[in-house]
Amino acid sequence: MAFHPFKTLLFGFAFSPSLKANVFEVIRLASCFKASLLFVHVGEETAEKKRVFQLLLEECPEKPKSISIHWIQGAPVQVLHQMCLDFKVDLLLIGALKRENVFRFYLGSIARKLTRGSPCSVLLMLNPSVDRHPCKHIVVNGFDSPQTQDTVEASFFVGGALGSQKITLVEEISENRVAVDVNDDKSLRRSILKKEKINRQEQIRVEDLVKKIQLSQKVGLQWETQSIFGRRGYSIGHYARVVRADLLVMNAQENLGFLARFFPKDIEHILAELPTDVLIIQSGSHG
Repeated sequence: MAFHPFKTLLFGFAFSPSLKANVFEVIRLASCFKASLLFVHVGEETAEKKRVFQLLLEECPEKPKSISIHWIQGAPVQVLHQMCLDFKVDLLLIGALKRENVFRFYLGSIARKLTRGSPCSVLLMLNPSVDRHPCKHIVVNGFDSPQTQDTVEASFFVGGALGSQKITLVEEISENRVAVDVNDDKSLRRSILKKEKINRQEQIRVEDLVKKIQLSQKVGLQWETQSIFGRRGYSIGHYARVVRADLLVMNAQENLGFLARFFPKDIEHILAELPTDVLIIQSGSHG
């Protein structure tokens, strides 16, 4: 199923010190995507809470397509999951938390459960801010998977909407594919040639994904491919950190859509120590 632009966004908010930054960030994203925005507070609705939140909305200079605010009591994971289904949400926005070491971020148990079980795509925001920080460089997985075409298209949509400068499509190649016992010059050369051949094949495969994207979506965006050899999930997260990417875009499902099989071997590496903002594309959840 082809990727469709995000039209409905949902952010579950709490009255925390980061509320203003989160509100400004998600409103800015909704404006860039030309999308409707749902704010959901799982907890008691009070006059003071409504007053504080309304002041924040009025203070924000951006004005999305439409905003609605919902106050619902219940279990956060169940409430937000059901809201995503009821309102046919395309993108669930989740804030990540800082550890004591300010260079590391983690997801609380609620955020992890939402990420794993979300019926739609998810954006994990590490460093929301009142003032906009440009998203210059996007790294996207180029896995050999039926879901990857949607993910690549999503990265170009987001890159265009956010005014990004560069997209790098990363093919993670398992060391098992190039395993050759090297014990002399001849076997070393054979190993090098095998790695070069696989690298070329992967680059052609990923370039074909980009060719399928409409030209209008690629205007103004520079893109390139990059092969990395190593453990899947872990390697691309490390790469995104090293190149200081502003956003990492990943598939949300594999193996015919069984999300539970995907997380232990791929996304868990990313969630364990978030390298940057992470967008997880759930194929077939838009429309």
